[in-house]
This record gives sequence, structure tokens and C-alpha cells, in this order.
Amino acid sequence: MFRTLLSIALAVFFTVGTAWADGDMVKGEVVKIDKSAGKITLKHGPIKKLDMDSMTMVFRVADPAMLDKVKAGEKIEFEADRVNGAITVTKIGKAH
Repeated sequence: MFRTLLSIALAVFFTVGTAWADGDMVKGEVVKIDKSAGKITLKHGPIKKLDMDSMTMVFRVADPAMLDKVKAGEKIEFEADRVNGAITVTKIGKAH
């Protein structure tokens, strides 16, 4: 009985945690990829957690391997944050 309750509680926790994390995802479009510099140019909607309006700008990426998952012209969702003072894409994926 206890294991069942614990399993349910953990499932709810991880489901809610994922839903909260999705709240920081921003819709955008890949304009340009510069693999050698580890940068991506995105046309994006507002990034609320950074108090940033919609615009097109160049971002660093936390992991250069993320650039292999997308291509120019593609609709994406991403998360960005300040990393060592630079606004950096920390997550990226295809738009839902």
C-alpha cells in the first residue's frame, strides 16, 4: 500500500514538475546556425523570465550538440537563461 501511494505521489510530482518547466519554453524560428562559434540566431517570442520582448537575436548554446537537432527555417521551442553573464539557450526542440 505504501509503495503504491509513494509511486502515485512521485508520478504526480514529476508530471507537475514537467508542466512547470514547459512554462519557460519560448516559441521561435531558427534563422541561422553557426556551429563553429556555438551560436544560433533565433526569431523568437517574448522571453518572460528574462524580461525580453519578441525579436531576432544571436544566442550562445549551452551544448554545441544542440545545434545538430535543428536547421534554419525550422519552428522550435527553446529555453534561455543567463549563463556566465551571457543569454544562452539551455534547451531546444521541435515546436509542438
